[in-house]
Amino acid sequence: MEWENNVRKVVPYVAGEQPNKPGIIKLNTNECPYPPAPGVQKLAAQMDCGALRLYPDPNTAPLVDALAEYYGVEPGQVFVGVGSDDVLAMAFMTFFNSSQPILFPDVTYSFYDVWAELFRIPYRTCALDHDWHIRPEDYRQPNGGVVFPNPNAPTGLAESLETVEEIIQANRDVVVIVDEAYVDFGGVSALSLLEKYENLLVVQTFSKSRSMAGLRVGFCIGSKKLIGYLNDVKFSFNSYTMNYPSQLLGVEAIRDDAYFKSVTSKIVDTRERVKRELTELGFVFPDSRANFIFASHKTVPGEKIFKALREADIYVRYWNKPRVDNSVRITIGTDQQMDRLIAFLKGFLAEAG
Repeated sequence: MEWENNVRKVVPYVAGEQPNKPGIIKLNTNECPYPPAPGVQKLAAQMDCGALRLYPDPNTAPLVDALAEYYGVEPGQVFVGVGSDDVLAMAFMTFFNSSQPILFPDVTYSFYDVWAELFRIPYRTCALDHDWHIRPEDYRQPNGGVVFPNPNAPTGLAESLETVEEIIQANRDVVVIVDEAYVDFGGVSALSLLEKYENLLVVQTFSKSRSMAGLRVGFCIGSKKLIGYLNDVKFSFNSYTMNYPSQLLGVEAIRDDAYFKSVTSKIVDTRERVKRELTELGFVFPDSRANFIFASHKTVPGEKIFKALREADIYVRYWNKPRVDNSVRITIGTDQQMDRLIAFLKGFLAEAG
């Protein structure tokens, strides 16, 4: 058909399964296993649904102000979007318009190349080393921008602040995006570098550590100049990107810092315990600082483990891609969920061995 010649064709991002079955253990999309903060739950129950007839605040001012206060920056340094995916997509559209390729790791968040293809942005991947770490020297080549997660996904490894700054220092003429979706579980944020680097954009999300994946709240912090450009693009695209409930409930999530720290601490404690138990079962993995473990077994293929778990209604994530096709990514759930996972793996591996 002639009209198809003018269709923008892309290979879409494939999200983790969202099975709708009772009794499953869902450890495949890095959601938080605990509910949102009590204040979020209370406000949700009391929310005035009559307000839904009105458009939400296009500037998301209450949430922007709450984030600015929490992170010790000015409101003009904060941009809010519908999940960090929305923030990242807006940032790609806004800042990556050079004829030079943008750079990101070869094993990383698999939405980066999708956005690059969608927005017709040239890109080049830089191979992680044999220990799954970023090599800063790879980011000294000519480029149109840099983006990488820290901690990385799906490996869970966190780079030091010195490594992050080395990359930013070498790329002061382009925008460097540090995607910190998992930083609250043990990584070191690059926010402390914002005063030194006007070209740095730090992206975070409420989906993981703040238990709000279903409301889609993401944000980034950067220089006023960067945020100004982002807002120009947002208001050229859709003024009302974030709905009214997400704005109000997001503020409540920020206010309860004690609950936030309690949840992240529980997840870290469970992660470290599960690391020890997986090691005893013959698994190897990078030293995760995220809310998941990227594990491969010394003798049993990753795909076989993935399929066996799925048949037992335990969902983890698997990619049939080079370098990662022998591993499964296991989200950290509650202690009870992880106990069931470990118990199943013990029996399965005993039979497989």
